[in-house]
Amino acid sequence: MIRSSLTGLVALAALSTFAAPAAAQEAAEPKVNQLIVYGDDKCPESQGDEIVVCARKAESERYRIPSILRESTSPQNEAWTNKVLAYETVGRGGIQSCSPVGPGGWTGCSSKLIRDAYAEKATGKDVRMAELINAERAKRLSTIDADAAETQKRVEAAEKEYLARQQALENAEDASKPPLPQPAPAKKP
Repeated sequence: MIRSSLTGLVALAALSTFAAPAAAQEAAEPKVNQLIVYGDDKCPESQGDEIVVCARKAESERYRIPSILRESTSPQNEAWTNKVLAYETVGRGGIQSCSPVGPGGWTGCSSKLIRDAYAEKATGKDVRMAELINAERAKRLSTIDADAAETQKRVEAAEKEYLARQQALENAEDASKPPLPQPAPAKKP
């Protein structure tokens, strides 16, 4: 009898495990549709028990690689050209190396400066020094007359103050001195 009840319990447990997934399938969760729309595109409307969630991005992002993939710092995403250039300069010393190591290490510095200048020019980020100098010169020349007039006024004011102090000192000295005796009038013979 114990054996039959035990068999019955096992059968009941097996039945309940098979019935549970069937019940879960009947009460399925609603379908969620996640979309990215660009610019002024319309987000599609949901149909039946479907839920539609739209994320809106700028129109300029429509055909671009996702930013997560664009801005990777992973070494696997480094270009082979950069790796080869790095291998060319690793351990480089001596003549034409622009390094403090080995005899004639300084000889490659001018070549390195020229290579760097051409690389900077190729990127389009080069600075046009002549344009910057001309702009600064024009800026200074636009105020030179006003600055000179202001400086002249300050110099003239300082000179007037100096002369006024000198005159005041002379007047003070004259007042503190006793008057000089006047010579007696000469007698007429």
